Amino acid sequence: MIEVQNVSKSYGPVHAVKDVSFSVQKGEILGFLGPNGAGKTTTMRILACFMPATSGTAKVAGYDVFDQAMDVKKRIGYLPENPPLYMEQTVRDYLRFVAGIKGISANLVQQKIDRALELTSTTEVSQRIIGKLSKGFRQRIGLAQALIHEPEILILDEPTVGLDPAQIIEVRELIKNLAGDHTIILSTHILPEVEQTCDRVVIINKGQVVAEDTTAGLTHKLQGVSSVRIEAVGDPEAIKVVLGSIQGVAKVTHTAGAYMVESMAEKDVRGELARAMVKNDFTLLSLQSVGMNLEEIFLQLVKTENGDGRIEA
Repeated sequence: MIEVQNVSKSYGPVHAVKDVSFSVQKGEILGFLGPNGAGKTTTMRILACFMPATSGTAKVAGYDVFDQAMDVKKRIGYLPENPPLYMEQTVRDYLRFVAGIKGISANLVQQKIDRALELTSTTEVSQRIIGKLSKGFRQRIGLAQALIHEPEILILDEPTVGLDPAQIIEVRELIKNLAGDHTIILSTHILPEVEQTCDRVVIINKGQVVAEDTTAGLTHKLQGVSSVRIEAVGDPEAIKVVLGSIQGVAKVTHTAGAYMVESMAEKDVRGELARAMVKNDFTLLSLQSVGMNLEEIFLQLVKTENGDGRIEA
């Protein structure tokens, strides 16, 4: 659905993005992450046809963003970091204006507006002046304008910025519900949001992609081992001996009332661990895989100055 190949954007000697490549499949939610100034917004603006690239190719829904920009724009909904709102208009008048710009048939305008308002939970403020709304409501109106023409692809740059926790949950659920019918690229600095919303992540640092995979995939590649946390009742030393005797287990430690079992990333020992505990008459209270969270992955990938060591799926 989206194919980006070796896209670069330069301002004289400065590279905002350099040889960026990634893809997004139909119906997928892709999280686009990076520190401030990494090139996220530049890449998204290129995909939304708001600025040209210096070199490389990018296709959205099969259309080239450089040579077929109008065809691309018809198929995307774009929410920039600062929503493109007219503060003196009412919400409904603004969405009617947007519908006209996007070429929605006059007989469908009211239906499309009502749907966008309902999806973004803004129906209650539809007759109010945008400039008098809270920042959170203005952000949701920006999302409504991106959705109004029911695009195949949504490009969302920090869609939950300025929202309170309840509103963030609402928008997160909306985005998850849109997946399947829509392909979504989501840029955000809220890492737990990506873990709970996105199918895959692309991490960009200093204008270059340094990782592209699922969170679980990145964990395995960066850690090199799988970790399992076990809570059980029994003699600690005896439990450690039993767990350590299982083929594939490299290390067993006992801290804070729990046992951490490490094995090679490609070896799933959870079933054998559970069977061994039961067989030796230990009371197994819990058993769960433990991986790096997205924050740890993110920090490890961007901590080097030059961002070397790209990790791919």
